[in-house]
Amino acid sequence: MTASSRDRLEETLARIADPKGEGARACLTVYADAARKEADAADARAKAGQSLGPMDGVVITIKDLFDVAGEVTRAGSKVLAARGKPATADAPTIAALRKAGAVIAAKTNMVEFAFSGVGVNPHYGTPGNPADRKRVPGGSTSGGAVAVADGMGAITIGTDTGGSTRTPASLCGIVGFKPTQKRITRAGAYPLSFSLDSIGPMAKTVAECALADAVLAGEATEFSPLPLNGVRAGLVQGMPLDGLDDTVSATFGKALAKLSGAWRSASDVTLDALPILARVNERGGLAPPEAYAVHQKVLAEDGDRIDPSVRQRIMRAANMTMPDYVWLQEDRKRAIAQTDALFDRFDVLVLPTTPIVAPLQSEVASLDVFVPRNVLLLRNTSIGNFFDLCAISLPINLGNALPCGLMLFGRHGSDRKLLSIAASVEKALAA
Repeated sequence: MTASSRDRLEETLARIADPKGEGARACLTVYADAARKEADAADARAKAGQSLGPMDGVVITIKDLFDVAGEVTRAGSKVLAARGKPATADAPTIAALRKAGAVIAAKTNMVEFAFSGVGVNPHYGTPGNPADRKRVPGGSTSGGAVAVADGMGAITIGTDTGGSTRTPASLCGIVGFKPTQKRITRAGAYPLSFSLDSIGPMAKTVAECALADAVLAGEATEFSPLPLNGVRAGLVQGMPLDGLDDTVSATFGKALAKLSGAWRSASDVTLDALPILARVNERGGLAPPEAYAVHQKVLAEDGDRIDPSVRQRIMRAANMTMPDYVWLQEDRKRAIAQTDALFDRFDVLVLPTTPIVAPLQSEVASLDVFVPRNVLLLRNTSIGNFFDLCAISLPINLGNALPCGLMLFGRHGSDRKLLSIAASVEKALAA
């Protein structure tokens, strides 16, 4: 017999409250009373033979940067918690989830301002990686990834600016999806980068991510896998394969071997627009100046209370000029068009999600180590944001002790097709 929504919620709340677990660090606000009412209402609908859809009664969590009516939106920051004003309404994404019957159990921890792929938060604590609690969970949707992996809700809703759903998904052994940016409204989500922010789900399965994506996008929830024998795969070469650690190299190789006979075709491909991305990053990147625009006042008045690793990245843009920023945007337009042309030949591009496994928390305590690890953890994922692709990370479980991810890129706007392909890849990897 299927457990009721209330039973699933109580299990979630027990895991969040377990002092031996990561609940206190993964979940910053717990909506126990409100969630119980939502779960009971879902169960009552089910008993009456009514339903709001396939998400009715599903227990979820949401990232700490979404507006919830009556609450200050912290975005993982004690400065914003102290300075902010309560939201007057739920973010449209949160309203859509409630309308679909989702049971929101908690708001999850995150990197301050969502500006890091490592997952560290010195203010509220860093949740330990489910595979090894001494390791980082990845960021910036750190608490959400740990919550899903540890059974604190079936789905979590996060954001992805340079990999913030996919990097923690890869490091924690779950699925993380980044949609085409324009697919889901970003209203009511505290911004990091207006050009790069996307809103997407993480879960243990592709089907659960597809369900949440459909609800957030306001589309029909019907979903089915797309057979791989009709899929043209581009196996990305060059920089995204540079410097893979031993675990990722071996595990990704096994995954490609397992998939080799499944595709309609699979051939090597290089991303010729990558030098444009490299030049843009060398000249300051897009996220830092946009983050500086958002946080300039807070940095000036309370900068010493902000995570130093986050503050350092934002302040890189303090002296960028408007002409510099305009030309970076023009470079990006050229890179997007150049990359889009690849999808005339391929349905998906395939590469490792991250080139390294989760670092130890003790390693990244030093900024000298934190910075290069952060660069590596976001290196491959950020390609999808810069080129405005849809992207998904799938866990690879082929004897590796620490989680690794296989990433698929899809054409701008082909989100449901990518999810359907990913569901078949997921099944093939598990066979």
